[in-house]
Amino acid sequence: MILVTGATGNVGRNVVHQLLEAGEKVRAVTRDPEKSGLPDDVEVIAGDFSRPETLAESLKGIDRAFLFPVFGQLGGFLDAAAAADVEHIAMLSSSAIEFENPGFIGQVHLECENAVTGSGIPRTFVRAGLFMLNDLAWSGQINNGGVVRTAYGTAAAAPVDERDIAAVAVASLLSPEDGAVHSLTGPQSLTQIDRVRIIGETLGRPVEFEELPREAALGHLTQQMPPDAAEFLLDQLASWQGITAEVLPTVEQVTGRAHTYAEWVAHHAADFS
Repeated sequence: MILVTGATGNVGRNVVHQLLEAGEKVRAVTRDPEKSGLPDDVEVIAGDFSRPETLAESLKGIDRAFLFPVFGQLGGFLDAAAAADVEHIAMLSSSAIEFENPGFIGQVHLECENAVTGSGIPRTFVRAGLFMLNDLAWSGQINNGGVVRTAYGTAAAAPVDERDIAAVAVASLLSPEDGAVHSLTGPQSLTQIDRVRIIGETLGRPVEFEELPREAALGHLTQQMPPDAAEFLLDQLASWQGITAEVLPTVEQVTGRAHTYAEWVAHHAADFS
């Protein structure tokens, strides 16, 4: 049986569905099983990383686990997983670890990777780049005037679909390879201006981009994330101006296909309305 932590999150929920499609038995651990909304075929059990004593029960009979990186709270889970003889962990991580300046995001994910490595449990790290999902933060602006306002419009990235991140994690659980590291991007280098244009084209609605000064953009971002994370994101966007982002073949190599940005927008059309 495979355990999925973070099972109600954007990646974890896709991991659950894809494991079921592969015919695997799945157990999900969540703080509130009654509100999980997971399929009936999933065994949902209560557990909380901030209360390690609640995790041992969820690991009984588990041979593999998908691990969501709960910053600073992995020790109890890893101790329980080692005691339960879990054979492999696939953990969601971040490609920011590989940046010349890993910043806040890279540092906290590196700490999580080090904790898993230190546990001695065989592991795979799935290092995702920029999530396409982050662009749902623009939905309010799109629905309130059709203008996306933020900084560094010409910054290019290769954002990745959460379904593809999950698919690589699932492949890592179905065919475990100890020590493997999968660094992921999407299949296209796109500026923020490009992505706004594609959103409008895919939704069939007029959507425009308007450049904001950095400080104004920072004010918006700190309403959605910690200040250190917002500063790190803006620093990265500034460094990505006028470049073509690196596109890695990992998703297609591991899973056979990678979703384009337009496909992601179409999948989330209701979320933009």
